[in-house]
Amino acid sequence: MNVVIIEDEDRTARQLERLLKKYDPSIQVLLQIPSIKKAVDWFSQHPKPDLVFMDIHLEDGLAFSIFDQLSLTLPVIFTTAYDEYMLKAFKVNSIDYLLKPVDYEELVAAIEKFRMLRSQSTMPDLNALLAFMQKPQSLNYRERFMITIGTRVHSVEVADIAYFYSEEKATFLITKGGQLLPLEYSLDQLSSLLNPVQFFRVNRQFIIARNAIQTIHAYSAGKLKVDLQPIPRQEVFVSMSRLSEFKDWLGR
Repeated sequence: MNVVIIEDEDRTARQLERLLKKYDPSIQVLLQIPSIKKAVDWFSQHPKPDLVFMDIHLEDGLAFSIFDQLSLTLPVIFTTAYDEYMLKAFKVNSIDYLLKPVDYEELVAAIEKFRMLRSQSTMPDLNALLAFMQKPQSLNYRERFMITIGTRVHSVEVADIAYFYSEEKATFLITKGGQLLPLEYSLDQLSSLLNPVQFFRVNRQFIIARNAIQTIHAYSAGKLKVDLQPIPRQEVFVSMSRLSEFKDWLGR
């Protein structure tokens, strides 16, 4: 079986490949693709694999854009950070959803489900799944984070958080009062746990709260720099691929 992994976190992709080899050493991972652009380029020039594992949040946007740009019908197992109660709804039409970090037994069950569907020629309607996924969903977003440091447990209200940032594969939150605390979540996971009305991922390193923005500076070619309070350790620029979405978010 030939597999393609669409995932922008190398460590996550390598772990998934190890689990696939553990399940079946004959599985061939043809490629790890980190972005929408590279996925579109690759699928435009190569035969379809038997199965694709696809992260939703990629380095240049949401993976659904791949299907917007290509007439592509192939079996996909999504990997995601959505809460488990959402998975039951998605499983109606999808091959499967795997919650990060991927559990080996769930991976095995997903592949067995794929093989059963393929043998029966009853593959799910991917277009119906994508249409469902892109509709606004009624989600219970996180209202607080419980963070353990040593023997102390910190309870942080989401309303008190100014921004999240990642550095050297670690994730931190900064409160409005300037307190820095480590988190066990990746920014990909946080993107699904936070209310998108209040928070926006401006680039690969920062998710910011609307009320933490102090000033926005416009540069040539549409480049935007965002001043935050508390002041971060580095300058924060809006990724070029997210400019339009960021402006829409500010205007809501």
